[in-house]
Amino acid sequence: MTDLLASLYPWTKALHIIAVISWMAGLFYLPRLFVYHAEQSKPGDSRDEVFQTMEQKLLRVIMNPAMIVTWGAGLLLVATPGIVDWSAVWPYFKLVGVLGMTWFHHWLGRQRKAFSGGSAALSGRQYRMMNEVPTILMVVIVVSVVVKF
Repeated sequence: MTDLLASLYPWTKALHIIAVISWMAGLFYLPRLFVYHAEQSKPGDSRDEVFQTMEQKLLRVIMNPAMIVTWGAGLLLVATPGIVDWSAVWPYFKLVGVLGMTWFHHWLGRQRKAFSGGSAALSGRQYRMMNEVPTILMVVIVVSVVVKF
């Protein structure tokens, strides 16, 4: 099995990078949609319906599959011999960043459900502030993997 993982390493890494890019695009865009949704519509109006459709499709068609593929390919990379040095600190920082990113993804899903239930409680300004969370986590993850401290 380890020989197979080693021979598939370049393909697994490429799949992981593609999935991460797709997931990050959604993590950046969905909070921005929430900003506009909170500021430019009211529950039940025509804009509300359009925003809900956009948010649901982004989450279900792009973000959820991208997160699953990111995790799956990432776990295959972790299982590939010689890829992760568990005596270093960086894998643990990356893990914290990825867990934070996953938490944020699920938080966005709860916010989408709040909009669909007409009970979104945050303002556009608050969603703007939350839009910075994936950037901070991305920096932690990328620096951890590239610098390997």
